[in-house]
Amino acid sequence: MKLYKLNTHTRGCNKSYDADLVLNPQDHPTAKVGDVVEIYSPEDENGTHLLLQITELNEQSKTGRNVISIESGIATAFKMRSYSNVVMQIVNPADVALDSIEITFKDQYMGRSEMWRLKTYLTNTCVYVNKKIDYNDMQIRCQVYEMWSQGERVASGVITDDTKIVFRSSTSMVYLFLQMSSEMWDFDIHGDLYFEKAVNGFLTELFQKWKKLGCNHEVTIVLFSRTFYAAKSLDEFPAHMRDCLQLDYKGRYYEDFYRVAIQNERNDDWCTVLAQLRKLFTSYQETVLRYHERQQMHIPHATNSTATQGNFLEVLNISLNTFEKHYLDRTFDRTGQLSVVITPGVGVFSVDRELTNITKQRIIDNGVGSDLVCVGEQPLHAVPLLKFHNKDTTLTSADDYSLPHWINLSFYSTNKKIAYSSFIPRIKLPILSAVDETDVEESERNFLSCNQSEYIHNSLFDYDAYDEQIFQPLPAQSTCSLQRVVRAKKTSVPSFETYAYRNNDWENLTPTKIPSLRRKMSDPDIHHGTSGMLAALTDATNLSESLASEKNARRTIVSIAPIVRPGRALINPFDPSHVTIKLTSNRRRWTHIFPKGPTGVLIQQHHYQAVPAKSTPAANYSRQLQHSTSSNNNCNANNNNENDYNIAAAGEQYDQVSTHSLMSLSKSIASQQFVMGEEKVDFFKRRHNSLLTATAAAANVPNLTATQAKSYLWGATGEQEWTPAITTGVDWKSLSIPACLPITTDYFPDKRSLHNDYVISDYTLLPDDVNLDYARSRAVYRKPLSTEEVCKEIVSQRLAQGFQLIVVEEKPSATNGCCSSSGPGCALTSNQCSTVLPPSAETRKEYLLSIGRIFHKISLTGSVITVTGYRPRHPYPPINVDYRYRFHAPQHETYEISGVNFTTEKLENFNWNHMDLYICTRGDVDYPLMDSLKYWRFRMYLLPRENMVNKIVSFGSQRCDIFTDAVVDNTREQIDDFVRLIENVSKLKRQIGRKARQHDTPTPRITEKNHNLLNAPQQSINVRSKLEASRISRIFPGTDAAAAAAASNAAAGVIPRDDQDDGFPVDIKFSANITLAEIFEAMKHPITGVGYFAQTQSLPSCTFVSYDALLWLKARLSNGRHPLDILEAMRKEHMICHASGDWSKPIIAGFVFYYVVQQDKNAKDYAPPLNDYSAFVNEWLEIEFQGCSFLWHDEPSPSEVPNFLRDTTAPQSWKTKRVYRQSHLEIDVNQKSDRMEWGHVKHHTVMQPGFAFELVVEWVTSSGPIVSDLISGWMRKAIHCSYQLVSVPADPMAEPFTKKSDPLRGPIFIPLCVTFLPDGAALFNEFPEESRADRMLFLQEAILARFGFLPCVLEETNKDLPKEYQYVHCTGNMFALIRCASNKNQVESPSRQEANVTRCVYGHTNNTNVPKKVGFLWAWNHMIPNKKWKALTINNSENGELFQLKMLKDFREFCSNSDQRLANFWANCQELKRKSKKFEYNNNNNDDSKNI
Repeated sequence: MKLYKLNTHTRGCNKSYDADLVLNPQDHPTAKVGDVVEIYSPEDENGTHLLLQITELNEQSKTGRNVISIESGIATAFKMRSYSNVVMQIVNPADVALDSIEITFKDQYMGRSEMWRLKTYLTNTCVYVNKKIDYNDMQIRCQVYEMWSQGERVASGVITDDTKIVFRSSTSMVYLFLQMSSEMWDFDIHGDLYFEKAVNGFLTELFQKWKKLGCNHEVTIVLFSRTFYAAKSLDEFPAHMRDCLQLDYKGRYYEDFYRVAIQNERNDDWCTVLAQLRKLFTSYQETVLRYHERQQMHIPHATNSTATQGNFLEVLNISLNTFEKHYLDRTFDRTGQLSVVITPGVGVFSVDRELTNITKQRIIDNGVGSDLVCVGEQPLHAVPLLKFHNKDTTLTSADDYSLPHWINLSFYSTNKKIAYSSFIPRIKLPILSAVDETDVEESERNFLSCNQSEYIHNSLFDYDAYDEQIFQPLPAQSTCSLQRVVRAKKTSVPSFETYAYRNNDWENLTPTKIPSLRRKMSDPDIHHGTSGMLAALTDATNLSESLASEKNARRTIVSIAPIVRPGRALINPFDPSHVTIKLTSNRRRWTHIFPKGPTGVLIQQHHYQAVPAKSTPAANYSRQLQHSTSSNNNCNANNNNENDYNIAAAGEQYDQVSTHSLMSLSKSIASQQFVMGEEKVDFFKRRHNSLLTATAAAANVPNLTATQAKSYLWGATGEQEWTPAITTGVDWKSLSIPACLPITTDYFPDKRSLHNDYVISDYTLLPDDVNLDYARSRAVYRKPLSTEEVCKEIVSQRLAQGFQLIVVEEKPSATNGCCSSSGPGCALTSNQCSTVLPPSAETRKEYLLSIGRIFHKISLTGSVITVTGYRPRHPYPPINVDYRYRFHAPQHETYEISGVNFTTEKLENFNWNHMDLYICTRGDVDYPLMDSLKYWRFRMYLLPRENMVNKIVSFGSQRCDIFTDAVVDNTREQIDDFVRLIENVSKLKRQIGRKARQHDTPTPRITEKNHNLLNAPQQSINVRSKLEASRISRIFPGTDAAAAAAASNAAAGVIPRDDQDDGFPVDIKFSANITLAEIFEAMKHPITGVGYFAQTQSLPSCTFVSYDALLWLKARLSNGRHPLDILEAMRKEHMICHASGDWSKPIIAGFVFYYVVQQDKNAKDYAPPLNDYSAFVNEWLEIEFQGCSFLWHDEPSPSEVPNFLRDTTAPQSWKTKRVYRQSHLEIDVNQKSDRMEWGHVKHHTVMQPGFAFELVVEWVTSSGPIVSDLISGWMRKAIHCSYQLVSVPADPMAEPFTKKSDPLRGPIFIPLCVTFLPDGAALFNEFPEESRADRMLFLQEAILARFGFLPCVLEETNKDLPKEYQYVHCTGNMFALIRCASNKNQVESPSRQEANVTRCVYGHTNNTNVPKKVGFLWAWNHMIPNKKWKALTINNSENGELFQLKMLKDFREFCSNSDQRLANFWANCQELKRKSKKFEYNNNNNDDSKNI
């Protein structure tokens, strides 16, 4: 065995030392790039083996003979010393292949199609623990976390086609829900309140783990509970309480409360939050239970529900309503979604069947991780357990249960010691007081009283035989009714059934009257009707079946009469393993995130199992591990911390255990050996040393892979058998670095099922033909996608919408047309199986994908793509649940009414054909993106930078209504900067550079009519120096032409001037009688003309924008002619035309392209227009400028009287037929991606100074990091141009009763005081009544302007509703909304009659007849990154007050007229009006005297 000397090197210090492994090619003549070698120390053959891949073989990088060099970081991690001798040999990659690998990433958005591309990129590469992976094409950075091979955790290995890659994100969106049920105020066995156990125990530990792992999650924490009211009818409730009351199946009234403690926050240290939660806890119960109390008013008695009766499923659905919209408010620094419910209960919930079906389908379809953490004691039956509401009132109805596999359950236990005992109870013991007799109904007490003692304590009755007979598995003909007679032993003691039967009492009994024989178990609700522990099973995985059998599911098994059993077995929560269920794709959706244990069975690493074994040291050790009381291990039984690996001597242990318990051992111990304990035992084991090889596992364990059609009912994997010995710990890994939905799965229905249960449809795509047609008709040429690229993109799109690639385990026989399988979900075959056709050389690719019960097969043969869809023949009926609740968000003052709908989505209705054609045609206008395609979007407002914020933040200005104090009008600068920015975004360059503006010269607007014409209309205060020649980027055609043009100018009476400053190089003044043709010639001048854009594809030569032309004309015209009229006259004379070549488009002032028509068509740089208007606007952003026409034409200055006091009010916003326009967007501007990337940009058609300008980037065929790159580039350019580009949510206000509304967010209502006039006089009394509503709106608008809000123009969606006006703060941090109350808009559509009742319930009512209060809705912009949000802390303020909160506080004070601020504002406005009237009067008098 040849030994090599080991050196180490640092990457990057030397060009030839860039690889992980550097070796001398002369030592290894057979080695080639891509080979995998293993390196280990000869003394320690069973110790650490490091695998590395040869990535380069350089003649230059000679390390010396018999020397190898590895990267120093790897050497340290694998404890390899420099200059030691090591063995190195080339290994077969198949021998060291990984079964699964976990990769973590942070602070970036990685979509599912990017994950697939990354998987492809990593295939056939070698990885080791903590290896950093940089995928430059996609700009993805990630790190290897954990690897599994042959049932063991390993330190290095090779990723093959079959390796399952699990992606885990350390920056996810995490919702933590704390169930504040009555048990939170109970004490656990250690004397702690369950709340303390949840917050001081579980949350504290969780946050510590986050810190240790460097997680940066965006967290929302919500406290929730359900309140029951002791009332028989609605009449007992006063009117103000009735809005959110709901009625349950037992006829009880209840109301659900949600208290949002933390909303979308990121923290480095979460300890402060825990203090906040403790503060909320002290008052929570009293606030909620006494919320409705008013003086002199009787309210029904309120009680807090138990955990079982609580609103558990509603909470999951509320988080799903947010998670479902992940494509709307896309952020680029987080991936993944997790909802965690922390309950003081034991994992048993009483639920509605319909809501369970909705929740299950939504959680599985959306691929959202849902964790349930119980701080109660783990019961002795299988959990999580859902007990369906038993709406059947006949006595013979048994309870129906479901064991949801879509909830990941954890039990948290503290590591406290009890001095007198090491026993930990698995049930919560009942309180010793006698049962309160008043609760037990008369009939219940008397029932069976005569021989109750005899019955209960009678041991002669063979219960075990009875149970066994009831719970035996179904025979084949399961649907027929089976007669069963209770086999009681022949004793004279009457059994429970026979007693009741003889007394003929059955008919009179309703379920509520049945004696419950409750054993005060962990949960009082598990009494299973009269038959002790009987329960009927809902086959939760087959919804249609359960719906069909619901009718007869209720007749159950108590009487001696023949028992009718529905078509499903009964589930016994104490022994669920008797029931196996049919495998479905839903059951296998998440299984690829679980590693395989030594026996080849998927394991959950936080399940531990006590295994009986002889007391050898190894077995003792294993037993010690299982008891969470063991000294080294206490609460760490549940820790799978990154480095807390602990390995028992596996070989010895297996020897002690009989093969019978092998299965349970492998599933529990095997998982636990690797994850538990504090002693840091090195886990880098020699992989072949495990006693259990794959063959042994196969021999002993029933292999439940996809080939088998059955799986266990309980557990997330369906492969682990439940036994009472299993202890569930905490799945810290899932709670700290949640896994993203795997991109692969392994279930595909068999042929029979496909034929019977599915409808098949297919269509073919011929990308080459399609592209040929489009290339001919398209005005702008773009490189089309090849057929291969289209096929890959079609698969990518399905992955992005939640589909998974199906990995077919076994290779099908050749008759299926699949001869060789190449990689996951993809089979490469040749057509040789066809007997008629000659063998063809065409390769064929096939991908199988699935989501829910929908399967797609995408096959590529030659240049034809065939898409085959299988959808269920009997789809689930759509379900819609309307849910009302009260919720209290941060900065709100009360619990407000809210409502939301939970609906299942019809995935089969997704228009895949349209999407595939969109891809084929490369996003052509014929196939636009529609809302139903769920494309990704990123919405932004472009806002001018505002200096006033500094006054508040840096200088601590006490008042915040100072934003209108600025005297200087900087409209010209704003527009110029905007033009520069749009040019930048559009990638346009000018032939003659405009001067860069100097930002430090504010320009007052000069409005006098008779100002000196020598001055520019917007002359700077300090006149800038003459233009230096160097500022002109000289792309002049030639000096002769320039000289000739100058001569012709002189002839035309043009006077050259120097002191002009409109941003153009050299300026001149026209004489009064100049002709249109002469102006046109001067405009075309290469140096002193308007200035054209450099040649760009799809723009004709000599293109300019109308804004430039208007300013150019304004500077030169002297006789009051309107520049716009002159340009329009030129267009009519066919001198200039819209740059698309469309003559019908009039001249519009703004960033709109026009070109000079009269130019030399034979010049070499001549480019004709497209002559296709729609193609042109799809290429270029064109934006009209409004509200700034005084820049190019002198206008009288506007009145200083505020709008709301003018005799005739000015219109509210800019007017245009179209608010938005869409253009094509090239996304991969830096040419980094290996994928064809494009998208669209939707933007306002009008830019008006003082208004927010909206941009939305939309995409489906782009990668998150690439889009992020583009947008951050824009944001930097915006700052450079004195603007800021702020991301905003799709639905800023999140009002309830609207479809896209976020259920846990809502606006804050701030009432406006309208009674501040002396004697309480009404405002605007002096004006006609019909104008008063508008004037009130303008008053509110003026107040918002004082606080720095800018109007946002939105599309009108519904004409029937009251008009709404939305505003955004100039910092982008908050939004405001005014709802107009003008009479003409009072028509209320019944469907959204509540639309007016925002979550900010006006005066606690949604009675629409109550007069609406005047006020504002205020909402926060949660899209602003947390760091930026927190950066606005006011200097020298107490407790570091945030600017945003100070704004809200000050705004509230202003609106409530504190310190007479509102009254003073009103008085000042009235004063302005009086002065202006006086001024007008004087002016008129002066004019009259002149006329005399």
